[in-house]
Amino acid sequence: MSEDTRRYMRILVFFDLPVVTRAERRAYTQFRRFLLNDGYDMIQFSVYGRVLNGRDAEEKHMQRLLLNLPPDGSVRVLTVTEKQYASMKLLVGMPLFQEKAVQAQQILLF
Repeated sequence: MSEDTRRYMRILVFFDLPVVTRAERRAYTQFRRFLLNDGYDMIQFSVYGRVLNGRDAEEKHMQRLLLNLPPDGSVRVLTVTEKQYASMKLLVGMPLFQEKAVQAQQILLF
């Protein structure tokens, strides 16, 4: 696939998980660790995202998410193009270091 036809996308995971009991806290921690180990960056509390390289990668990561879902709570997924993600406005606060330092065009795939 050439650089011109490659379609970078972002997958965003939004979740609201209960953390009242010890088992719920453990499920929350395991899900959050899965996201971080799978290459997601925290955008905000309970909002994580990662860059994808096309629809095939979207399907792969969706299946990985489905296999690692916690038993309770609410988990939502939104996939947007890199252009749509770049048009996001930050209304209050400062951009994270990852947002300042790396654009999708600068990512090297090994």
